[in-house]
Amino acid sequence: MPVLFSALLPPDDVREAIAGALGEPDGLRWEPPERWHITLAYYGPDDVETRAAWLGERLAGRPAVDVRLEKAATFPGVLWLTVAGPELTPLAHAAGAGAEPRPYRAHLTLARFPREEPGLAGRWTRRLANFTSRWWPATEVALMTSERAPGGPRYRVARAFALDRG
Repeated sequence: MPVLFSALLPPDDVREAIAGALGEPDGLRWEPPERWHITLAYYGPDDVETRAAWLGERLAGRPAVDVRLEKAATFPGVLWLTVAGPELTPLAHAAGAGAEPRPYRAHLTLARFPREEPGLAGRWTRRLANFTSRWWPATEVALMTSERAPGGPRYRVARAFALDRG
């Protein structure tokens, strides 16, 4: 069974803005732009059809949300961009984020580093302290599969669920 999660995918111009702010990244294990996403909920190993039916019911009639990416921060071993958008957390909870043991925190993972070396990310949090992308309307939620592959996981959109544009 594939590992599944739901996510918002940033538009191409937002990905380009992030890449431009990073310049030539070094010193960390960087996520490639094609894997950048904002996780709404993680489901683990699950049947795609069953989860898609469940998620479709949960998202039916939900409005599109406006989001933007902002300054960098860290979790132990992870450098990420914060995500702004007042309706994002309710959307994530509708997608199942409330079932996870830790509180939902919207973010976009940029890179990983050894937990025992938190200083490695310091220059990047400083460099990205004033980063702000444009606001964009997230008009669909993607049900994603994650498969192990050489060089890191391979993500694929299994289903896409349109949000109401109002």
